[in-house]
Amino acid sequence: MVEKLQKTLRESASARWTALAVVAFTMFCGYFLTDVMAPLKPMLEAELLWNSAEFGFFNSAYGWFNVFLLMLILGGIILDKMGVRFTGLTSCILMVGGIAIKYWAISTVFPGDSTILGMKTQVVLASLGYAIFGVGIEITGITVSKIIVKWFKGKELALAMGLEMATARLGTGLALAITLPVAQHFTLPTPILCGLVLLCVGLIAFIVYCVMDKKLEKSIPAGSEPEDPFRFSDILLIIRNKGFWLIAILCVLFYSAVFPFIKYATDLMINKYNVDSGLAGLIPSLLPFGTILLTPFFGNLYDHKGRGASIMILGALMLVGVHLIFSLPILDHWIIAVLVMIVLGVAFSLVPSAMWPSVPKIIPEKQLGTAYALIFWVQNWGLMGVPALIGWVLERYCKSSVDGEIHYDYTLPMIIFTSFGVLAVIFALLLKAEDKKKGYGLELPNIKK
Repeated sequence: MVEKLQKTLRESASARWTALAVVAFTMFCGYFLTDVMAPLKPMLEAELLWNSAEFGFFNSAYGWFNVFLLMLILGGIILDKMGVRFTGLTSCILMVGGIAIKYWAISTVFPGDSTILGMKTQVVLASLGYAIFGVGIEITGITVSKIIVKWFKGKELALAMGLEMATARLGTGLALAITLPVAQHFTLPTPILCGLVLLCVGLIAFIVYCVMDKKLEKSIPAGSEPEDPFRFSDILLIIRNKGFWLIAILCVLFYSAVFPFIKYATDLMINKYNVDSGLAGLIPSLLPFGTILLTPFFGNLYDHKGRGASIMILGALMLVGVHLIFSLPILDHWIIAVLVMIVLGVAFSLVPSAMWPSVPKIIPEKQLGTAYALIFWVQNWGLMGVPALIGWVLERYCKSSVDGEIHYDYTLPMIIFTSFGVLAVIFALLLKAEDKKKGYGLELPNIKK
């Protein structure tokens, strides 16, 4: 009877998938705002007189507090000690506050000579808001990952994670597709305001999940699931795990070649492929929209057939080919851009669909929050450094004036992205070798029969 009560809510398919849908919607709202500024680079330069280096500085702010103040690691520890409800609500509130600051900064007119530490006041304040938002969205991300493990471990774990990622990527795709046309039709800050309202709805959705989570815990009799409490010494156990470092480094290399690229993809379409600015965001939006079906598909494949490490290797190889083609100056027709972006969407589906469900095979569940936080912390070094690097390279080495208009040559930035892909392939191969040595089961199905 105890066993029946213990499993009642988890074994209910409707309860599992409803919980997933609610938290996935919150992530959808957050991801929309993660990339809402990405297509606006041309308008920021024209209307607010930002340059590429300042745009790169702004995008690097995403990881400031996560990296230097260790907020992500702190968030992971809080998650393991305080639980998903407290951590998730706190991080959602941080997201809302950060975006409110960013909206105020972008919508406010500052004196032309107003600076903070030698940087435009508007750029610094918008970056500060984005940095606070970055803390919120990243901690929300690790919280949602632990929530999915909580409901789906031993069941459709990779499929559930794939569906959550696909829903979140839908937010990215929507931002890339509609932000620039909306800003051109109304005002530059309008898409940010719309995203802020949407994010408030996402906060309400997470409150709904908290009610479900409380019901789940009440359905489990006291003592039927003895807890092995998290200890700070567990952090040492995680960082001494070679498999953890291989998957963490693979993560930062892969995402450094994708997320920073998205920030500049619309500008790439305008400068290299001569796509009209009003339509330029549609091509990069193919990337996340393509993942909506493919990430759950590959996750379901991993659940039933296994081959997680092999899936990661294949995705990393595709990433190399994509950025190599983008780097070739002679291939400058927009149709090529569309085709290559579709392939990148496949790669973007392959690696995450296998990478995130593999972490519970390497790390014990009681340490998962901290482990995901440490992986996200490593990832944030790339999300902070690479956009700033690309912006600096564009401003320093790739900028020219054509008929009085600023033009950027993206060959060198794409070569940089290609190098991250090559390194990702190497670490994916090392991870597969380590799995064979340690027997993590990355090549085995997730669903236990």
